[in-house]
Formats: sequence, structure tokens, C-alpha cells
Amino acid sequence: MAPIAVGDSLPDGTLAYFDEQDNLQEVSIHSLTVGKKVILFGVPGAFTPTCSLKHVPGFIEKAEELKSKGVDEVICISVNDPFVMKAWARTYPENKHVKFLADGSAKYTYALGLELDLGEEGLGVRSRRFALLIEDLKVKAANVEAGGEFTVSSADDILKAI
Repeated sequence: MAPIAVGDSLPDGTLAYFDEQDNLQEVSIHSLTVGKKVILFGVPGAFTPTCSLKHVPGFIEKAEELKSKGVDEVICISVNDPFVMKAWARTYPENKHVKFLADGSAKYTYALGLELDLGEEGLGVRSRRFALLIEDLKVKAANVEAGGEFTVSSADDILKAI
């Protein structure tokens, strides 16, 4: 499947998270994006160096600026289970706006065409690093990294597209 691109409609899918009462929830990605301006960014793995030290912190630091430009939601997805995503989210106590959603079996990542096979490295199927600007289910910007790079999908990069 070709990777999602500018002009495409965002596919629907179900992702998981823990709510404030620590209950496991499932959510349709369309329920979070229909009629809204949303940043959906994906990372290869929770607790990995580039994801944890650069990619996620950038979106947390720029969340207020993104909101001031009309962004309704900032969503981070990773091919990890919801328990891992919950633990990872808790390592960012300053976070007020980024939602951490789990794509445990990579079904949604496959629907986006953004899977990355890291089986040779012992990591299985993961997500490519990316940032999408979505407006009412339409992709307005698709910043997708090659391999393990971090050159086009930062919060600063997506701010340029807004």
C-alpha cells in the first residue's frame, strides 16, 4: 500500500489508551479528527532515544503554539501496547495537550501505509516516523521520514505547513 499523502482522506481505525481514571479505552481516529484540525504524528517506538528525547518533547513544547494556530488535537501514535504508551506518557509530566494512543497490532499504521519492518533488528513491525496535518479528515501535509531519520517530521516542520 502506498503511504498516505497530501490530498488523501484519513482512514478510520481504532486505537487504545488509558483515561484519567486508568480505564482502558478504545477510540476511533475519525471521532478525534472529523471537523477538526489535527496533528497526528507517529514514532517507531516508545522510550526509544529520538522519539523520547526529540520528537515527542518538540510537540509538547510547541503544543500551545499549535493550538494558537487552530490545531484542535495533537495525537502521538506508536506500535506499542496501551500499557507502554501510558507509562511513556507519564514520563512527560509537563504535557497538557499531546494524546498518546496505542496501535498495538500496527493495524492503523498499515492502514496509513507507514509501517516499517525492523524485524532484522529484533523490533518487529513499527511505524515510520511521521507528522500529518489533518483538516476535517483530509491530509493537508504529510511529513514522512525515510528510515530512522528525523529531518522533516518535527513540531517545527509541521508548524511551517499550518
